[in-house]
Amino acid sequence: MTAPDLRVNTTRSLERRLGDWARARLPGPLVDLAMFTLKMGWAALFGGLLLIAILVSKSIWQPGWPVERYDALFLFAISVQALFLIFRLESWAEARVILLFHLTGTAMELFKTWAGSWSYPEAALFRIEGVPLFSGFMYASVGSFMARAMRIFDMRFRPYPPFWLTVGLAVAIYVNFFAHHFLPDIRWLLFAATIAIYGRTWVWFRLTSYYRMPLVLAAGLSSLFLWIAENIGTRSGTWLYAGQHEAQMVSFAKMGSWYLLLYVSFVTVTLAAPAVINDRAAPSPRSPQPPEPADQARPKPRNSPFGSSTD
Repeated sequence: MTAPDLRVNTTRSLERRLGDWARARLPGPLVDLAMFTLKMGWAALFGGLLLIAILVSKSIWQPGWPVERYDALFLFAISVQALFLIFRLESWAEARVILLFHLTGTAMELFKTWAGSWSYPEAALFRIEGVPLFSGFMYASVGSFMARAMRIFDMRFRPYPPFWLTVGLAVAIYVNFFAHHFLPDIRWLLFAATIAIYGRTWVWFRLTSYYRMPLVLAAGLSSLFLWIAENIGTRSGTWLYAGQHEAQMVSFAKMGSWYLLLYVSFVTVTLAAPAVINDRAAPSPRSPQPPEPADQARPKPRNSPFGSSTD
């Protein structure tokens, strides 16, 4: 067994034990709802900790302290990432996703702050131009959530569109985030393209048995939760859109930007960890166990709501 396999199996083993412990104590009729909530919280652990750090630091930070708040958030995010790997709460594949998101997110931050779309009003030592380096981890937390959720929920995507088409859409969305400052904004065409390309795709996810949801609907609901989280962030004054003050809600139109960005995020995860879209048949809705691919001999996983011991 290779070192990456050992880390993945250790991560899954911990999640399996947590799931078995929780399921044994949950009331039967509510077990799937409760397990869905617990799994979502576990998948969003990195982003949740970062959001808590943003709120707590805003409430306690004093102007005369030797470390700037943005720098403390940057060091906190790095420390959390290191601890996740040390204690095997995260696989190396998920760490690669976070790094890739940090790089692409920071690139977007540099351009958007230069263009005046939003700003970071506080001082920082760890920054590039007007962008504090912790901001890249806010994008990385989205990638972390998606990669962890795909593993924890044992997700399948069927039927999956042609891979080159999904990459082309993701590139077009990412480029439009920059190009619309100089060229006509084609986001409405991109909205239509997400439906045309992913409209037939279902997301299968496992609780005590399998359920499914249209991928487009899943992206819409996820963008709503991201918009809510963004409102919490701007309410703390950590970053502000042009013309926005802390007590003002983020425009509801920004949810559309998150919706499109989620497709970029999804394709980024598939590039960094292509196993999430390997050729596995979709299970039946009430199947407690995922069917194994015909061309692979893998050990049978235990039936656990937090995932199996194999990757």
